[in-house]
Amino acid sequence: MATISLKCAVLTISSDPERADNTGDFLEQALTAAGHQCVARERSNGCLYDIRKHLSQWIADSGVEVILCNGGTGYGEHKNTVPAARALFDEEVSGFGELFRALSYADIGSGAIQSEALAGLANDKVIFCVPGSEGAAKLAWRELIQPQLDEGTTPCNFARHCAG
Repeated sequence: MATISLKCAVLTISSDPERADNTGDFLEQALTAAGHQCVARERSNGCLYDIRKHLSQWIADSGVEVILCNGGTGYGEHKNTVPAARALFDEEVSGFGELFRALSYADIGSGAIQSEALAGLANDKVIFCVPGSEGAAKLAWRELIQPQLDEGTTPCNFARHCAG
């Protein structure tokens, strides 16, 4: 379990407000199990500006250190997560998307090319954007996000960067 407990927010992007939020539930539980705090959790309807509204509020909030977004990264009419988040980044963590797609390819094959998972930094916070699929979120959490939020991960991690 992490010794640095980060204050995290979870944003689920879904155009269907009636749909169960299994992926958001998983991310919140995974954060808590890893010793972090889920201090905010919201849903966005997938509108580019609604996503930016939520992200901007959390980027400016000193009580949030990490943001996890799920949904809106695959091809379709509501693929707005990437352009919404990318416009707010101070710096993109390009390796995240590359590694996620490589891991996803090993898991699901060529369908991995349709995921625009990405991560970036804004106001000293790390923002991870993953697909809405619970399986994809579990893969991203297990292989990339959780280790990067653990200060014991060497040679580098985001835990110390984000800790207030």
